[in-house]
Amino acid sequence: MSQLVVETPLPLASLSDYLNLSKSRIVLMVLITTAAGFLFAAPHVDPLLMLHTLLGTALVAAGTNALNQYVERDRDARMHRTRSRPLPAGRMTPRAALVFSTAVAILGTLYLGLAVNWLTAALGAFTLTSYIFVYTPLKRVSTICTLIGAIPGAVPPLMGFTAATNTLASVEAAGGWILFGILFLWQLPHFMAISWMYRDDYARGGFAMLSVRDTDGAAVARQAIWYTLALLAVSVLPWVFGLAGIVYLVGAVVSGSALLAFAIRFFFDRSLGNARSLFMISNLYLLTVMLLLVVNA
Repeated sequence: MSQLVVETPLPLASLSDYLNLSKSRIVLMVLITTAAGFLFAAPHVDPLLMLHTLLGTALVAAGTNALNQYVERDRDARMHRTRSRPLPAGRMTPRAALVFSTAVAILGTLYLGLAVNWLTAALGAFTLTSYIFVYTPLKRVSTICTLIGAIPGAVPPLMGFTAATNTLASVEAAGGWILFGILFLWQLPHFMAISWMYRDDYARGGFAMLSVRDTDGAAVARQAIWYTLALLAVSVLPWVFGLAGIVYLVGAVVSGSALLAFAIRFFFDRSLGNARSLFMISNLYLLTVMLLLVVNA
C-alpha cells in the first residue's frame, strides 16, 4: 500500500534573510558614497531631499543586490562563503526572491523619479540593468568583468550629485564626474584584494576572475598597483579644479599613498594576510576621502 508523501513547505523567510538577500552592508556603503556626492554638490543642504535620495537609492541598491543573488543562486551554492545565503541554503524560494527584488527595485526607481528627479532615477535604473544584464553574465566568461562591473559600482556618488543639482551636462557637473572616477578606480584594487582572498571559491563557482586564471597572483597585484596610482592622480582633481581645499588634498595624497604602499606590499608577498590588509585599508581610504570631500569642499 503506497504512502502519500506530503512535502513540507519552506518556512517564511525572516527579516534577516531579506537583509542578507539585499546585502545590507553593501547598501550601507552605497549610501555613504551617495550622501557624500549629495553633500559635496549641494550649496545649501535640503535634509528632506537628501532623505528621499538615500531612501530611493537604498531600495534600488537592495533590489539590484537581491536580483544578483537570484541570478547566481546556483553558483552561490558551490562556494563556501555564499552557500549559507537564503537561496542556496533553502530558506527562501527563488520566486519569493524574484518578486521581492523586482518590486523593491521598481519601487526605488519610481520613488527617486517622483521624490527627487528623473535624472537620478535614470542613473539608478542604469546601475541596476548594467549590473544584472552586463556585469553578472560577464563574470562567467571574461576577466574584463571587474572593469565593467566598476562602472555601475561608481554611479551612487553621481546619483547623490544629480539629486542635489539635477544636471550632468553643466560645467558644475565636473565635480560629479570626478567623484565617479574616484569610486570607479577605487573599486579595482579593492576587488583585486577580495578576488585573491576568495580565488578558490570563485573557481568553484565557475567565475572568470583574473585571480582564478592568474595562478601566482602577479597580474592581480600589478593591477592593484596601477589602478591605485591612477586613483591617486584622479583624487587630486577636486583640489586642482578648486572644488576642495588643501586639507582635502593632503588627506587624499596621504591616504592614497598608504593604499599604494599596501598594494606594493601585496605585490611582493601575495599572502592572504596581505590581501586582507589591502582590502581593509581600501575601505578606510574610501571613508576618509568621502569625509574630506564633504568637510573641505
